[in-house]
Amino acid sequence: MVDFGQLLTDKIEIIEQNWVSAVRQDSQIEIAQELTYKALRNSFPKVLQAMASILSNDGEGDLQKLVESSLEHGIVRAEQGFDPAEIAREYRLLRAVIFETLETGLLQSSPKELLRAVRLIDTVIDEAIARCFKSYTHGRLKELEQLQTQLKLTNQELTRLVRASKENLSHLAHELKTPLTSIIGYSDLFLRKHRQPEEDKDNYQELEHIERILRSGRQLLHLINDALEISRYDAGRMKLHLAPIQIRGIIQQTLEIVEPLARSKELQLVVDCDRAPEEVVTDALRLQQVLMNLLSNAIRYTETGSIHITCETQPNQTWAIAISDTGVGIEPDNQTQIFDPYFRVMPNNQSYLSNSTGLGLAIVARLVKLLQGEVELASQVGVGSTFTVTLPLEVKPAEGMLPQELSLQSE
Repeated sequence: MVDFGQLLTDKIEIIEQNWVSAVRQDSQIEIAQELTYKALRNSFPKVLQAMASILSNDGEGDLQKLVESSLEHGIVRAEQGFDPAEIAREYRLLRAVIFETLETGLLQSSPKELLRAVRLIDTVIDEAIARCFKSYTHGRLKELEQLQTQLKLTNQELTRLVRASKENLSHLAHELKTPLTSIIGYSDLFLRKHRQPEEDKDNYQELEHIERILRSGRQLLHLINDALEISRYDAGRMKLHLAPIQIRGIIQQTLEIVEPLARSKELQLVVDCDRAPEEVVTDALRLQQVLMNLLSNAIRYTETGSIHITCETQPNQTWAIAISDTGVGIEPDNQTQIFDPYFRVMPNNQSYLSNSTGLGLAIVARLVKLLQGEVELASQVGVGSTFTVTLPLEVKPAEGMLPQELSLQSE
């Protein structure tokens, strides 16, 4: 009598490797391309070991171990940002890999043994999927609760700032309306479905509603945080924390963050920092904000081609970093407004550009000024744009301020 539990135990490492390879090659599981082998595998060996114990001939299968490992897998996938369809897809691939790996042993068994093994494998995988989705849903709901709390706190600060200044209020209201309407609508739909009897619920559809709420909430929070960043600068409340930093390290960290965005559009990131200064005295966080906004903006407005990052030391104790793209370019008439809050270049006569708040370049202009530098734009429609930021090798503290903390003084 074939012991399929032992057979599966002997093949766990092969199944694991083949499954990870299949998930990475599946174009419908996009997030897998951004994860390491270890992160993608996470608790799957535990799931397979639990399956093997249930398939064992000794009848001492550990169902609780399967439940625990599947719940753990769902929590990890929620934290990693998988969507429900991607989780269902990876379990479908697991089923196929298991049967393919055990095919020889299955064919050598009797029809009765084969039928028992196939039924058990299917049942165990179905149970693992159910438990995984249960913990995944719980994780997403927990994230939604945390996001709601953060939005409430941020909204309180936003309310105080709006009372102090009504400038651009109509623009802000327009930008907030779309994600806020989505959050309210899908939250209401989710709650109404949640009150239905258990047998009438569509768990997969509920997960989709949660995903839409979270996406809209993140978009709303991003917009609010950008608006607050502008308001802090204009109110003279933004501070710098000066320290010696390695320029190449800051650039590399920023590139690692935006690289998935560029890869999703098949854009090449080209870096030339051979002539960059080894060390400068500035605020690392604010400098990275400048680079992040400029690179994100370049990727957003570029459909094909490349993004070039050039950094070099210049005369008069300054250094410069230039970010060039092969994107849509900017009309000469618009170049004077590009650093104004809520102003956006709309390619191909679009009335709205997703994931854009119209505040990124306004924040760049303010941060560069705070860092005692200048930002310049050179652009040609249909060819691309180049933003060049020139900064001092050492940012000087304002008079009366400590060297490690520089506050923006009201003009």
